[in-house]
Amino acid sequence: MRNRPSDQDGQERAMETEHGGRTGSDAATEAFVTHRNLLFTVAYELLGSAADAEDVLQETWLRWSGVDLAEVRDRRAYLVRITTRQALTRLRTLGRRKESYVGPWLPEPLLTAPDVAEDVELADSLSMAMLLVLETLAPTERAVFVLREVFAVEYEEIAEAVGKSQAAVRQIAHRARAHVAARRPRSAASPAETRRALEAFRRATLTGDLQGLVDILAPDVVMLGDGGGVKQAAPRPVVGADKVARLLVAGVGKVPGIGVDSLRPTQVNGHPALVLSLGGELDTVVALRLDEGLVTGIYAVRNPEKLTGMARAAALSR
Repeated sequence: MRNRPSDQDGQERAMETEHGGRTGSDAATEAFVTHRNLLFTVAYELLGSAADAEDVLQETWLRWSGVDLAEVRDRRAYLVRITTRQALTRLRTLGRRKESYVGPWLPEPLLTAPDVAEDVELADSLSMAMLLVLETLAPTERAVFVLREVFAVEYEEIAEAVGKSQAAVRQIAHRARAHVAARRPRSAASPAETRRALEAFRRATLTGDLQGLVDILAPDVVMLGDGGGVKQAAPRPVVGADKVARLLVAGVGKVPGIGVDSLRPTQVNGHPALVLSLGGELDTVVALRLDEGLVTGIYAVRNPEKLTGMARAAALSR
């Protein structure tokens, strides 16, 4: 795991040190702290990685602290612009890193507070299923889509952030919307529907009820497991209700000492999900994608470096 001072408290302490402890009176620090949750959310939506989003915020602060505020008309927009540019640079680096990643790559899950789920549009954009759809966009397309559709940034500001003309940005936005619309869930599942599906999934998995699992899985369900070469996971996607159900039942059956409290519900990326704990330690985060009442996607994150975002609820905002 990388050694980095990436948490919010560490960032604010660093800013206090740089400005002689005058956090409250320093306009640059005040603006950054005011918009920090928004900037983290933008970076995470673009990268699918909490750790890299924190690094982007560090880089954003370094550049922001050197800006002449007298020349800045809209501090929020300016900060979003810096964050977007830094995230795009890192996104291209991540693309090369993913090419050598062991097994399927999944976004880093975030523990989220109930208020995130109340913002339906934000929760939808944060879901594991949507983040995987965003992975199919080119970096600039992803930035344009996220800034416009999730954060309602004006085309003029987006053009500044991605280094394109407004006309080009409008074309990119149209193309990205069509791409996402063709791949997002066919019908949005309500939180209640998701909780019911999760409970049925949880109960059938823990009891080894093979038919019970098959009944809630779509015939073409896809299961992705991300172990990052550190934890055991399927090296490639598992497709089909029967194959997925048998793999889950067999896998849980091999875990010694697993009980009903080992697999419990929580809120991940603004949606109900499950966490598997073994020996008192977090082992796996499981998120589901629902289409028309059936589970069409199962995303199991086991890579320990991707579970640090589950330590405390992430502060997110639009």
